[in-house]
Amino acid sequence: MHPAFLYLPGDRLALPELSAAALDGHVVAVGEGFIPADLVEGPSTRATSLARLIPAGTVASGPTAAWIHGARDAPPALHHVRRVARRRIRPALDRRVTMHDVHVPDPELVRLGGVAVLTPLRTMVDLALGLHRDESLMRWMIGLAHVDPALPSDAIDVLASLGRVPGKRAGRAALTRISVRTR
Repeated sequence: MHPAFLYLPGDRLALPELSAAALDGHVVAVGEGFIPADLVEGPSTRATSLARLIPAGTVASGPTAAWIHGARDAPPALHHVRRVARRRIRPALDRRVTMHDVHVPDPELVRLGGVAVLTPLRTMVDLALGLHRDESLMRWMIGLAHVDPALPSDAIDVLASLGRVPGKRAGRAALTRISVRTR
């Protein structure tokens, strides 16, 4: 998608103007921006719409990465990022963004619309490992499995290769249930 088709509030048009255009059916909301109503919304469009929220040196993760990959229609209320930099960083974060201070190696991220995002497999593994702390992650896991039905099985293989990790048993059980449903 060409960046000229993404309208972010305050760039070319103010939020009230974009909201009026949305009411008229000319544009639709995508993440933090708007796109023409007849444009197909894809992962790069979703990622680009969040570019302002994802600081340099970080990568979109968790439910945010799942939404970018197409897991659900609406973005999460709270966006998640992890650091790509080897050293700890203290970026200025929007109040709608939470940072997990865990390093993500380069092979586990992909660039979409100029934004670093966890790969779908790494996203599924992270969601599964966090499930024991937050059951709401299950809906993102199910949505991601609908995008790529092979992901739950692949994530189970990744979990099997890990040592002792908190949430591994609950994550594997959830992934097994999801893989049976999506077959």
